[in-house]
Amino acid sequence: QVQLVESGGGSVQAGGSLRLSCAASGLTYGHVCMGWFRQAPGKEREGVATFNLPSDRTYISDSVKGRFTISRDNAKNTVYLQMNSLKPEDTAMYSCAAKGTLPWVTDCNLVAAEYNYWGQGTQVTVSS
Repeated sequence: QVQLVESGGGSVQAGGSLRLSCAASGLTYGHVCMGWFRQAPGKEREGVATFNLPSDRTYISDSVKGRFTISRDNAKNTVYLQMNSLKPEDTAMYSCAAKGTLPWVTDCNLVAAEYNYWGQGTQVTVSS
């Protein structure tokens, strides 16, 4: 049974930082895409960043490029989203997602519908 558990959300002032964690268990695929998505009230879900295992290739959406980074800790089966220089428009529910992929796929997309497994989400609120 696949489980994704997010943590690290909270309330910060604009310009602050947060690090979100996604602890994964039960993923038996040899090649996996891990993604972070966010959804603000009244808005569509937006892909933020992806991490390809085992290629370690990452993708950051243009909307957060230069401020957010994605990384992983193999030993802890955890993927992180480091968010710096946060803005009020970053306020959203952030969710971690995962899908199996093929060995020759080294880059992961941000098509939410393709991700099979989702965490419960963690709220990020940025005040001005």
